Amino acid sequence: MRTLVIRHVAFEDLGAWETPLRARGPVEVLDAGIDPFDRDPNAADLVVVLGGPIGVYETELYPFLREEIDFVGRRMQAERPTLGVCLGAQIMAAAAGARVYPGPAKEIGFLPIALSEAGRASPLAPFAEAPMAMHWHGDTFDLPSGGALLASTEAVTNQAFAIGPRLFGVQFHPEANLASFERWLIGHRAELGYAGVDVAGLRAEAARHAQDLSNKAVRVLERYLEAAGLQDGV
Repeated sequence: MRTLVIRHVAFEDLGAWETPLRARGPVEVLDAGIDPFDRDPNAADLVVVLGGPIGVYETELYPFLREEIDFVGRRMQAERPTLGVCLGAQIMAAAAGARVYPGPAKEIGFLPIALSEAGRASPLAPFAEAPMAMHWHGDTFDLPSGGALLASTEAVTNQAFAIGPRLFGVQFHPEANLASFERWLIGHRAELGYAGVDVAGLRAEAARHAQDLSNKAVRVLERYLEAAGLQDGV
């Protein structure tokens, strides 16, 4: 199984998904803003679009976003397996024609999610047992046309969506490997300061939830690959 990862900042990587994906086949990383999108968007068996600290609507500041949205949109139109996390989910929403915009509040830290009926039947089902999830976002999106709402928080309604079994976007971070969480605390130091987040408290919360979230990350990925028809490779 060939996986293409679209990455926006180095420390927001595949996290707990990296080992199981590499066990299934080669993983190529495309660094958005540096590497061109001059390739067939449907060539890889799976595309994973990761997070980052910019907004989908900031295309004047970050022109590569237009190319990325077009690339992801062409893949979505072909219904090729595509998995988006945080900014990646917002790019998928934008590519599907939905509005992306600043949310009602920043969600940074560990907060419970509520799964919809569709969410409990989705790859996010492991969160029904223990709904705590890692969040790091300020933007949100409207639910794409034809999308099923999978999860919400008290502040942000649209936390995850699916369009059929192969197109899956998650606003929070089910993939985060909290063993390397210190990189997030370093990389996002300015945002944490502006938001008034207690770094020591956040570090302690990460340590508390690390094992449970790591286990759920792998289970979510396995369920997604099965739903997308990729559980045994291609």
